[in-house]
Amino acid sequence: MYANWNPFGELDLLRQGIDDLFANIWPTGYGRRSVFLPGRSARGYPLLNIAADDDEVIVNAFAPGLDPKSLEVSVERNVLTIAGEKKPLPGVKPEQYHRNERATGKFIRKLQLDLEVDEEKVQAHYENGILTIVLPKSEVALPRKIDILVK
Repeated sequence: MYANWNPFGELDLLRQGIDDLFANIWPTGYGRRSVFLPGRSARGYPLLNIAADDDEVIVNAFAPGLDPKSLEVSVERNVLTIAGEKKPLPGVKPEQYHRNERATGKFIRKLQLDLEVDEEKVQAHYENGILTIVLPKSEVALPRKIDILVK
């Protein structure tokens, strides 16, 4: 019984409950979002939009200000992984900032896909701060029309 107990999972559930409580009190938000701090926010970068049609899943990751060479995209066992690094702007030392709202650092985001994709045909491109990943559905995941025999 205790072998599967995950104290961090329990803490995450508690945090989610507290977030839901505050979201009900202040529906417009109760604090600034910082995507590089530990906890929920660290797992939330880059922000994603996910869409699907009959043939493919399209993921748009919003990650402005990155060097595309720092990005790594992989798919293994229907888990999409996006990793990279957002480097500080050149020319200003950290101790010179009066205010710095542009987060920097390494990030990794994993997304469990709920269907089979053809890992060999995945494509990705980065333009204007948006990483677009096209994940073609595998033949197993595509809908099949079944003919009905009439006797």
